[in-house]
Amino acid sequence: MKRIAILASGTGTNAENIIKYFKNNSLISVVQVLSNNKEADVLKKAKRLGIPSRYFDKNSLFNTNEILTILKEQADYIILAGFLWKIPLKIIELFPNKILNIHPALLPKYGGKGMYGMHVHNAVVENREKETGITIHFVNENYDEGAIIFQKSVEVLVCDTAEDVAKKIHVLEQENFPKIIEKVILENEK
Repeated sequence: MKRIAILASGTGTNAENIIKYFKNNSLISVVQVLSNNKEADVLKKAKRLGIPSRYFDKNSLFNTNEILTILKEQADYIILAGFLWKIPLKIIELFPNKILNIHPALLPKYGGKGMYGMHVHNAVVENREKETGITIHFVNENYDEGAIIFQKSVEVLVCDTAEDVAKKIHVLEQENFPKIIEKVILENEK
């Protein structure tokens, strides 16, 4: 059984979708949800779905080995589902090609520090992009620069608002993220 730890900072819709997707999977299981936001809805969703969850602060991620130890002992893969902090190099080195992130744009466009959520969708609309999409990629030491695993695009209409784009991206995330996680894990474990 390959164990997934999910790191999230917000509402947890992707985390919830991933937990439900792997609920009855005999090969892959979500074992932990960790959040850097003690008010995050993701913690409530994890609890409701019976997944152990915990809040952590910057100190326990960056200055101690507390989170590193939890991940090392409990997880084989780390999934970033709306997690906004950069992952420390010590964790990246411990999980080579086993940390996956989803980004709400077609990288390398609209990536990097500060480019998340509505910031991305607003930029896409302001720049009158004809398409946008999602990128699932491995995590390295730089924001949104890890090797791309999967991209899926969607048309941006002239009349689309940033909220319209956000809804289209959410659909792509829900349809694709769990399937790509499963594919990567099963291919890695062959």
